[in-house]
Amino acid sequence: MTQSPANDPRMPRTDTQRHPAPEVLREQVRVPYREALAAMDERNRAIAAGDARELVWLLEHPPVYTAGTSAAADEMLDPRFEVVEAGRGGRYTYHGPGQRIGYVLANLAVRGRDVRRFVHSLEGWVIDTLGELGVESWRAEGRIGIWTRDIDGTEAKIGAIGVRVRKWVTMHGFSVNLAPDLDHFTGIVPCGIDQFGVTSLERLGMTLAPEAWDEALLAGMDTFLDRIDGHCPT
Repeated sequence: MTQSPANDPRMPRTDTQRHPAPEVLREQVRVPYREALAAMDERNRAIAAGDARELVWLLEHPPVYTAGTSAAADEMLDPRFEVVEAGRGGRYTYHGPGQRIGYVLANLAVRGRDVRRFVHSLEGWVIDTLGELGVESWRAEGRIGIWTRDIDGTEAKIGAIGVRVRKWVTMHGFSVNLAPDLDHFTGIVPCGIDQFGVTSLERLGMTLAPEAWDEALLAGMDTFLDRIDGHCPT
């Protein structure tokens, strides 16, 4: 993991009336998926034991297909990359260059023990960030993920959500398509939904560097934390 400067004024504040601010790590190089899983596992245990702060980890992976606990074999259409059992909820998804990942390790034992509120707040954080960038997006009833209007007017997925909770500490999080090779999503049925396509900011006509996405996302981190604490509506 590559640690952000501790004194970076752009990092969210620590309020003495709240929990200590999570550590924020922003990777500049791609992290192999298996390495990320091992790091999350270790950090999860440390947070649960009270030996580490919560973590927001922003990164990209080399190309990989990941399988959630509900993944069905017939939804793997063309395994052109390594397929890794992720241990999170959900089905198959693709991760790779041009897609920004946010792994959020939050201690729900001190934040209300409400997994549904956490997931809803995580979705809201991504939706709000896209909105600040001028892209309208939304949740869709019965379809996990973050959805938007594609260039042909149809609804398409621009972000994925997948979470695991162990000892009341969350793992995994979200991915947002900045400028990935969308053809790689054709190797799977993304999240088990074959009636809708996948899109990206690039496909919608926006060029956005990972650093710019991170800045926009972190600007809303305090609101996200308030939501998972139950201090404001999700």
